[in-house]
Amino acid sequence: MKKYKPVSLKSVRSYALCSRKSKVSVKSSAGVHARGDSLKAFLKKLPDAFAAQDLRSVVSAIVSARKDGRPVILGMGAHPVKLGLSPVIIDLMQKGIITALATNGACAIHDFEMALAGHTSEDVGPELCTGTFGMAQETGRGLNQAINKGVKKGLGLGRAVGEHIVKNRFAHAGKSIFAAAYTLNLPLSVHVGIGTDIIHMHPEADGALTGKGSMADFRLFASVVADLEGGVYINLGSAVILPEVFLKALNVARNLGNIVTELTTVNMDFMQQYRPRENVLRRPTLMAGCNYALTGHHEIMFPLLAAAVLEELP
Repeated sequence: MKKYKPVSLKSVRSYALCSRKSKVSVKSSAGVHARGDSLKAFLKKLPDAFAAQDLRSVVSAIVSARKDGRPVILGMGAHPVKLGLSPVIIDLMQKGIITALATNGACAIHDFEMALAGHTSEDVGPELCTGTFGMAQETGRGLNQAINKGVKKGLGLGRAVGEHIVKNRFAHAGKSIFAAAYTLNLPLSVHVGIGTDIIHMHPEADGALTGKGSMADFRLFASVVADLEGGVYINLGSAVILPEVFLKALNVARNLGNIVTELTTVNMDFMQQYRPRENVLRRPTLMAGCNYALTGHHEIMFPLLAAAVLEELP
């Protein structure tokens, strides 16, 4: 066998450090927080690296979109409502920053309960043991009746629920995203999988009307996405439903001849999963545009994003 000797390093080539291109410098270091610093100062002192860069880029994209009159669409699951983020989202709606919303069926349920009773989110395990999970009368009867009545009038699910909350003067309607969308006349669509939501277990549930209302909302959402050129789409905590719906709505928009290429897509969640990564970030921006994954807990990351945007807008 061939015998090897340790290589000599006497003749290796080297160069001056100052001539090398480096990815990190002292200029990109974080600033030190001072007691009493403003939020704007805090944001400015974040290091110029990775997630902080992405946060700044997302803020810039949202601010630019709204200054140019382009849409900012929020797609969301139910957890932002359960985590108490409704006031933050409503504030962005009222200030003209969020221009449209898309949700799943669970979001409608938790928003409805919060508006009606001021609380939501049961302990599933113990309730499942007794067969009482999801069987609250006011939720099952009230929400199904709101959907059935609204859809019969030609409304989609989102508007039907918002109208019901507003017209029945729910005690906590001011904390309802659906009521805010109805009052502000903003598009809010609900995308339902039959059998996925607790209200489908109640006798008032009408699959035909629920499906009809959700189909109307999909077409409304596709219309909103068709106008997304130069805008921003944010997926907040939906791992399956909204990424799938967004992809199909985008395809419909492009199939009908709408130009939707220069867009910014954002996925916000505490872990990055397959469908958001592919259907929200990578695939929609293959031709052009930008995509960003902001990883972290909603209750911290979304208020931070909202505050950063508000600091930049006049």
